[in-house]
Amino acid sequence: MSNRYLVTGGAGYVGSVVTAHLLAAGHRVTVLDDLSTGFREGVPAGAEFIEGRVQDAARWLDGSYDGVLHFAASSQVGESVTDPAKYWRNNVGGAIELLAAMRDAGVRTLVFSSTAAVYGEPATTPITEDAATAPTNPYGATKLAVDHMITSEAAAHGLAAVSLRYFNVAGAHGAYGERHDPESHLIPLVLRTAQGRRDSISVFGTDYPTPDGTCVRDYIHVDDLAEAHLLALTAAKPSGHLICNLGNGNGFSVREVVETARKVTGHEIPETEAPRRAGDPAVLVASADRAREVLGWQPTRTDLAGIIEDAWTFARRQESESTQ
Repeated sequence: MSNRYLVTGGAGYVGSVVTAHLLAAGHRVTVLDDLSTGFREGVPAGAEFIEGRVQDAARWLDGSYDGVLHFAASSQVGESVTDPAKYWRNNVGGAIELLAAMRDAGVRTLVFSSTAAVYGEPATTPITEDAATAPTNPYGATKLAVDHMITSEAAAHGLAAVSLRYFNVAGAHGAYGERHDPESHLIPLVLRTAQGRRDSISVFGTDYPTPDGTCVRDYIHVDDLAEAHLLALTAAKPSGHLICNLGNGNGFSVREVVETARKVTGHEIPETEAPRRAGDPAVLVASADRAREVLGWQPTRTDLAGIIEDAWTFARRQESESTQ
């Protein structure tokens, strides 16, 4: 059955890939994005595009929509520490206005892009949804606040909602991939080093209690992530707020990522050892058991080399287009 969905932040990395998957499934999609961090060319062909703020969603949202997938948010952890007001205003303020617009329009299904940052530095891994939420930065705190807001909205007004808490998203879907500015994620930074756009990749901490001394993280392919969003739309139940962690269940160390990227790209990729960063846990790996059981989700692109290969193909494509 074809439905109509509003995707806020659909010109960004994850939003654009989810939009592409929705279109491929036969749905009608409208992307709402102010292009503050997204890219107009990132909106897949076939989607209607509205350049605007999520705070003004009431101008466009009406009863013809079957649901909303909400990605629009400020998402740089470091910036959230130096400019917390921006994050409370954009992330929490935007969500307040979006939920009100949905309520007024009678749109009763929401899938929210949450984050593993709500867990802070967890005491145990793999991390389940029952782990204590203790964000260590305003970015995580604002996402957690929105999760609480959604729970209240579901209870008070019958919203059917699912929050998906991501760990490290990577890879690409054809022409849609990761190109943040500034970039803070490991895999694109490693690939920029392979391209010669950086002198070296910094390895923050080599004395962690892990097999090779570097931090271990859970990487999930953006296509697997997108598939979880489509499943979440059908899993959402009125007056319920389901929360699911998303990850591939396997951890890869910083040095494993760098070494795998060397093999994939054929480049040396120099690395520089640096001190640990404050607040960096040794291991962050998700338990996605709930997503498998409740959503019926099964990640299939869990091979690190394959994830990096897709990201590398996208990075080279961007480099080629920039020189034309």
